[in-house]
Amino acid sequence: MSAQQLISIQRSQLVATLGGGSVETFERLLDYLLSWDVLTWEEYENVSVVGHPLSKLVRDLLDIICCKCEENCSLFNDALTEAEKVHVELSPLKAPEDLSQLTQHLQKQRPQIVRIIHNYVDSVFQHLLEHDCISKYEAEAIRLPIFSTSQQARRLLDLLRVKNNETAQCLIHFINSLEKEAAPVPDFCADYQKKLKCTISAQTQFLSTYDGAENVCLEDIYIDSVLELSVNSNTSTSMQSSQNPMGFHDILNSQGIINKNADTILVLGDAGSGKSTLLQQIHNLWAEGKAFHSFAFIFPFSCRRLRCIGKEVSLKTLLFEHCCWPDNNQEDIFKFILDNPRQVLITFDGFDEFKFNFSEDEKHCSPTNLTSVKSVVFNLLQGNLMKDCIKILTSRPNAITTNMRNYIQKEVNLKGFSVEGIEMFMKKRHNDPKTFREIISLVKANSSLLSLCHIPVFCWIVSRCHKELILNGCSSPQTMTDMYILALQHFLQRMSLKKKFAENILKKRFNSIRHLGKLALHGLCHGLYVFSDQQIVDSEVNEDDISLGFLVLSKNFSMGISLPTQHYEFLHITFQCFFAALYVAMTDHVAASSLHKFFYWTKKPTRHPVVQFCVFLKNELLLKKIEKQNLQITASFISGLFSERLYKLLNDSWKPTKLPAKLVAIKKCLTKGLKKHFKSIPPAVEGEKKSMHAMPEFVWLLKCIYEMQDCSLAKKSVERLEVDHLKVTYCGVGPIECTALAFVLKHLKSTIGIQLDHNSIGDAGIEQLIPCLHICKSLYLRDNNISDKGICRLLEQAVYWENFQKIALFNNKLTDECAESFANLLQQKQNFLSIRLGNNYITHVGAKILAQGIKESKSLQFLGLWGNRVGDLGAQAIAEALQDSKSIIWVSMVGNDIGSAGAYALAAMLEKNTSLNELWLSNNHLGEMGVAAIAEALQHNSTFSSMWLKENNLTPEEVEKFRKMDHRLVF
Repeated sequence: MSAQQLISIQRSQLVATLGGGSVETFERLLDYLLSWDVLTWEEYENVSVVGHPLSKLVRDLLDIICCKCEENCSLFNDALTEAEKVHVELSPLKAPEDLSQLTQHLQKQRPQIVRIIHNYVDSVFQHLLEHDCISKYEAEAIRLPIFSTSQQARRLLDLLRVKNNETAQCLIHFINSLEKEAAPVPDFCADYQKKLKCTISAQTQFLSTYDGAENVCLEDIYIDSVLELSVNSNTSTSMQSSQNPMGFHDILNSQGIINKNADTILVLGDAGSGKSTLLQQIHNLWAEGKAFHSFAFIFPFSCRRLRCIGKEVSLKTLLFEHCCWPDNNQEDIFKFILDNPRQVLITFDGFDEFKFNFSEDEKHCSPTNLTSVKSVVFNLLQGNLMKDCIKILTSRPNAITTNMRNYIQKEVNLKGFSVEGIEMFMKKRHNDPKTFREIISLVKANSSLLSLCHIPVFCWIVSRCHKELILNGCSSPQTMTDMYILALQHFLQRMSLKKKFAENILKKRFNSIRHLGKLALHGLCHGLYVFSDQQIVDSEVNEDDISLGFLVLSKNFSMGISLPTQHYEFLHITFQCFFAALYVAMTDHVAASSLHKFFYWTKKPTRHPVVQFCVFLKNELLLKKIEKQNLQITASFISGLFSERLYKLLNDSWKPTKLPAKLVAIKKCLTKGLKKHFKSIPPAVEGEKKSMHAMPEFVWLLKCIYEMQDCSLAKKSVERLEVDHLKVTYCGVGPIECTALAFVLKHLKSTIGIQLDHNSIGDAGIEQLIPCLHICKSLYLRDNNISDKGICRLLEQAVYWENFQKIALFNNKLTDECAESFANLLQQKQNFLSIRLGNNYITHVGAKILAQGIKESKSLQFLGLWGNRVGDLGAQAIAEALQDSKSIIWVSMVGNDIGSAGAYALAAMLEKNTSLNELWLSNNHLGEMGVAAIAEALQHNSTFSSMWLKENNLTPEEVEKFRKMDHRLVF
């Protein structure tokens, strides 16, 4: 089959893969096609139009490629393969022999140049400006916040195409200087650097975070997770637009810096979101010489293992004895490290498992004097030791205190896999195309399963248990607990002589599960995640139990660290919590009366919030402490084990006598917990709606109820919730939390406004919310990584929701492709009041379509299009649609690239419309003529209140003239 025929046959699959994937992958593909002369410049411009839906650009590209010769079609397939590679070997960039062809050379080297300079865009533009190669205006036009750093690099190359050879030579010179940025280490350091790289390469070659049963090569399985700058960042919201997600290289660039005087980069993520694997990838790429060349040394540490160090250490012994020991020249190497801190990267993984409370009191500035390990770590993070050395710290969110944030340079949130990431992960895990298609079809057909798979550890469980899910007809997991029960059965069955999947394997392995559960709960109570041989023996865990694969040897980066005995840890902290929950459910040593302590905790001003509860073990009353985050995970598992299906499974397998009493106790705990939240709702202020601001603990309680899969409990839990507005902002709500919210909120008796701004809902979360949105009258989803696919799915159902009247979608990734759905909503629902679509990617194409719905709407009062790119044509279409509106009150088209032509159309609208009160047109370029037309129109409109016109290319004299002409003009 020819390459051309293959492309034609796979067209629908290519559109789905590329059109539903990331913009970055598509643009990398264009880089290769342009550099290999498969595309002409005109063709490239036609398939890289800003604002057009990605799926349309993909179709246009395929139309062009299919008309090419066989050789070019074959090159397209090669380019697609190269574009899908996240990491490639970068060779030195050399100037061509013929210096008159430098601009053509830049095009030939385009893919490599983009990959090199996207991490240095600030420096590149500064360099070119200093050498008068580009103008300030040109730089500002390219460096718009809607473009990612890679897109800025590409637009710079587009600009240099029409510049002279001297400009191209200036860029090449800068790139070559980057390669020299990390100066070669002295000869006495070279052997140590080589040894360190070999050590780290060996330790990071295989994925070790949660796969104790097999060795998986990191390079073969690694998938980038979704990274977002923290909302605490000083960067504007548009700078961290979800349309242009961060890559892990961006963690170290200048974007999103909070504190320029700090050296520590904080990476936050929930359990199982991929924090350890992210660091492992960074370490491996450096060790293999594939990235992060500016660092001469990287020293990786696990906080879980650092806490095991009892003796005093210094900075020197921490680096050398507990990471990698230099065979020679120790003093000279250490002096080089101290003298060149910018060439050193130190990483600390799992700060939430570092048992010490962060303190600023103990100052320690000596790199050689001995002190406690916590003192060395805390002083490194504060910059008292190794100032200007970059430190990367990973942690679960609640472990970071306000005081510690004073020393954070940059904060990044790790959000797990995108839908594209889930597919890529499964594809890498399953080489057989049939198996891959079956498992992806299964995941996509079950929205609950899809929402779970956004968390990498859950995605791995589904991948490992695919035979049970597909071949054996096992029912798909609906909850997190279902997922772990599936993994438990898979691991147990693997060790069983029987080949047929059977649930009664739990009965046969009762003692093993009990032993592991006892160890897990003991560890949580004492803050232990690494267990010695003696602790293993004390919990009655034997070799047979260890052979199941849930406990693995605790690895360490150090070649020199010596622990006196072997140490073990659970595959993942979530597995430790799961086994602790199993033990609570299965043993009669844990009384039903003590379960309430899993759902309530005492607040203490410590880095690790703790719970104090009574565990009845061997008839002894023991007062223990469990860190709050681990407690919540364990409590969620306990709730899930008492779902109807799993309750029956546990009862049939183990017949614990206290199971019924525990079920009653858990339901009582959850109901009481929610009622405490409802009692805290303040009374409504006169003239305002009664509102409840939910905290993360409220969302967690809803997740526990969902884990139980008890509809009657869900209904009972919210029967007394009487509020007009539910605010769940900044609560880390993702697809899994959306499933729980919908499961409970759908039982509300009266309509409610739901505000979910600044979370991570995404398209998968939208799908999960739909079952409860019929009770919603207003929905706020600002900054939630929602695309056209998700919002079109929502609007498809929204036309049937009688009470649904308002929606806000500021700062998502909406394009013209969703405009038709909004137009249809306005046409179908003649009681719809407000649409706010600010800071998305809507152009004049979408504005024209939206205008059709606006024109037919008899109810629309508020229209927000701030920060889009509707331009003059879009403004003209909307102005025409609003001319005869009797309902519109407020319109914002701030920052929409509107000029005088759009202003004239809006002026004509103002002469006719009598309902509009406010119009916001700041940050456009209306100019004097445009503003004059608007001012003249207002002379014929006595009902209008205010017109905002700041920053519209007016001189101070012109501003003063117009202000005197009409006080309603605001500048």
